[in-house]
Amino acid sequence: MTEYEIQAPARVCAATGRELNPGDRFFAVLREDAGKLVRTDYAAEAWPGAPAGAVAFWAGKVPRADQKPRKPVVNDDVLLDCFDRLHGTTDADGLNFRYVAALLLMRRKRFKFDDAARDDAGRDVLIVRDARTGAVHHVTDPRLSDEQVAAVQTEVFRVLGWE
Repeated sequence: MTEYEIQAPARVCAATGRELNPGDRFFAVLREDAGKLVRTDYAAEAWPGAPAGAVAFWAGKVPRADQKPRKPVVNDDVLLDCFDRLHGTTDADGLNFRYVAALLLMRRKRFKFDDAARDDAGRDVLIVRDARTGAVHHVTDPRLSDEQVAAVQTEVFRVLGWE
């Protein structure tokens, strides 16, 4: 099974050190550091903007303790941004993340399946087309089992704060 070493939401502002309390607005950044995906949280008032090389960033609100968990709201634009920023990655975690993001975007009907092929290295490649822009993307298939795809999807949702 694929495991990511990404910390859960810190609930502490990286800029000020202030604890993020229920109801506080925050920004989160996902970036690649030494081959690992790292999440950093900021209080909304201390948000310096996305750092260069960020894989993704998004805004959120710290849930209240009495707030019932809800079905994750998938933001196609954030998911597409993560997908695009991981273009060209050779890191196994990045390849897995990008592949599962492509599958989620296909499920959301943002991507349409065009074809499957093999690249110069003999790896299977999924060819998808963006339903809105027509852009064609080649996505390396990391050959994940169904269980691994589910685990990566859960991790994508966790990292992006959608669960």
